[in-house]
Amino acid sequence: MIALAVALSSTTAFAEESASSADAAADASTILVVGQKDAPITVVPRGLSVSLGQEEFDAVNALNVEDLMKYAPNFFVRKRFAGDDNAVVALRGANTIQSARTIVMVDGFVVSNFLGNRWDFPPKWNVVGPAEVRQFDIVYGPYSARYGGNSMGGVISVTTQEPKETGAYATAQTMIMPFKEYGFDETFKGYSLEGGVNWKQKDGPWSVRISGRHFENTGQSMTYNLLTATTGTGTAVTGAYEDPRLATPVFGAASPVDVTQDQARLRIGYATADGWQIDALGMVWLTRQDLTDPRSWLVNASTVAPVYQGKVSFGGRVWNATGLTMSKTRRTEYLAGLKLAGPAAGWDVSLNLSRYWIPKWDTRTSKDYATGVALGQGTQSLVNAPGWYTGDLTIERAFGQHKIALGANANLYQTSTDSFTTTNWDAATAPTYSTSTYGKTSLWGVWLEDAIDLGNSWVLTGGLRYDGWRAYDGGIAKVYSGARKDDGYPTRTDNSFSPKLSLQGELSDALAVQISLGTSKRFPTVGELYQGRFDDISQAIDPQSFDPNLKAERSEDANLILRYGTGKVQTTLSLFYQNIKDAIFSFSGLNQFGTVITSYKNVDQVRQYGAELMVEAKDILIQGLDVDANLAWIDAKTVKNAANPAAEGVQFPRIPEWRANGNIRYRVAEPVKASIGWRYASRPNSDLFGIVRGDAYGFQTEYFTVDTRVTWQLSKQLELGAGIDNLFNDQAYVSHPLPQRTFVLDLKAKW
Repeated sequence: MIALAVALSSTTAFAEESASSADAAADASTILVVGQKDAPITVVPRGLSVSLGQEEFDAVNALNVEDLMKYAPNFFVRKRFAGDDNAVVALRGANTIQSARTIVMVDGFVVSNFLGNRWDFPPKWNVVGPAEVRQFDIVYGPYSARYGGNSMGGVISVTTQEPKETGAYATAQTMIMPFKEYGFDETFKGYSLEGGVNWKQKDGPWSVRISGRHFENTGQSMTYNLLTATTGTGTAVTGAYEDPRLATPVFGAASPVDVTQDQARLRIGYATADGWQIDALGMVWLTRQDLTDPRSWLVNASTVAPVYQGKVSFGGRVWNATGLTMSKTRRTEYLAGLKLAGPAAGWDVSLNLSRYWIPKWDTRTSKDYATGVALGQGTQSLVNAPGWYTGDLTIERAFGQHKIALGANANLYQTSTDSFTTTNWDAATAPTYSTSTYGKTSLWGVWLEDAIDLGNSWVLTGGLRYDGWRAYDGGIAKVYSGARKDDGYPTRTDNSFSPKLSLQGELSDALAVQISLGTSKRFPTVGELYQGRFDDISQAIDPQSFDPNLKAERSEDANLILRYGTGKVQTTLSLFYQNIKDAIFSFSGLNQFGTVITSYKNVDQVRQYGAELMVEAKDILIQGLDVDANLAWIDAKTVKNAANPAAEGVQFPRIPEWRANGNIRYRVAEPVKASIGWRYASRPNSDLFGIVRGDAYGFQTEYFTVDTRVTWQLSKQLELGAGIDNLFNDQAYVSHPLPQRTFVLDLKAKW
């Protein structure tokens, strides 16, 4: 149980700001928020709350929008290269493959992909470009009744620039990354162009913003290919790399990732005479991703010809060289949203409705390297308009010492994927149907909160939330004797009550405190539920291939915050605790028939607790020098795991014991600003049992990166920026290699 708090800003689970933002601004002095204070936070700040604004953004080499928050406390984004569309957030003990534990919104509209809970179900960050962001707000933990169980890790709100006046902006940026590892010694490059136009009707109700971004980059290979031992005879080769950190030699790598993204956005606002604000948002995002240049460093010892696959002889042993393929992905995504906020019968009301869908998602992959080059056999995956609907209603009003808020929200997530075999992988020639997976989940909730002013700056907030969940229309299909055979999963329903309680106030003029308690329940996603396979004999879903009794994960949370501020320095200490029952994780364990399988299963109990220390200093030591630094310690362990007790007492995967992020900013002169930032994490476990640990490709490793940036305000309209990410070229891995030293140059203009 928990919730830590600060005061109510007036925002809903899916709303950017409610009509009572003036009240939120009035409460700003009592809100325990790390970061900027110029604008009210746009999510209810109970628990550790971070608000980032333009001052923080100016110190970041922002290649993508998620970069803007990379120095936040106890925080990490699994971003493998610039333009990576699998950038999953890790907050505290929610790791980089638990994507469904964080709610992410852009201008109040949900962009979290709750179709799965894995590295490939990240938030849809590219709904917005870096130059368009006004504010990033992060709240850690499930401490408000306004947000459902997916807030178990936290809530992130991205707010874009509001078209308050007529103007325009443009940004041109380039990035250059020399990369050297194994057989790579080359430079990868990219660029982006971003711009927009704002129009505000003079003395009128209308406002419009049109914006867009074009992004191109080539990222380093995400996968290295290792030789696998075999018997017999093979072609004698040279060129493999024997890395003592790895089990077998490295012979090649997947293609570097060529990615192109185009985004366009339209926001229309209308303010009525009686105080209502109506906003409509539309977005389109096009992605092209090509991996058509796989590498093999093997060379035939006799002919000196390159070898890409097959049996080979190297180092006195015989190996198989396999796994090199080619692929292309094309994807089109849309977001449409409508938001209304205003007064009604003495209440402040806000309503958000949104729809996110992907009408085109086509991935084509060769069978192997030889078929890739020859445009031969392969597979095609067509995802059939996956997406989600969300809606949120919030009503609130003050009654004396009480501020009552109540509301309802709902969502529907649905997906369907068809797989085909093809005779020409690139053109998807003669597609022959192979398999399908599909399913839906729906969730609706109602909630009530009462914030009671106890006087002398003390506020007690109690809340209660009820959620109803349903999983249905789920199934898989496969071809038997030329005909498609479908088998469905049973419909499932569940519900939850989640109480919340938070107390905050000032112990003295310099010391503020907040303590919060709460519970949450995160229901399984489509990807976690419908993961079985067919039994070819019964031609039905193999009951041993999935867990039909997969439970929702339930957390009990607590957070204590002490914030001490005198003069130019603010220090915040946060102590947190989370106990999760039936945590959902993919691992090998016993299914309901006693058979060992690898699938999503419940871990009986996972417990984490820790401490976060944050220091903010303005004009410290010398005028113009600002420091934001944070340090976090986390103890996250599997307490009970009946399916495989070997995991008990072991640090939970992908969660480091230590994290430290920070940023130093210095105003060198009126037009020149410089900054240095850092990110550190100790080495986590790579698996549930603590067996897989290493400092190389394939492991989760420690990292320590230092970034620099300098900006020069050339004129009122122009700003030139230059920076280096990963200055000391730290080589780190999230299984995949992370970026090496990267040079960034950008030019920003505004009118």
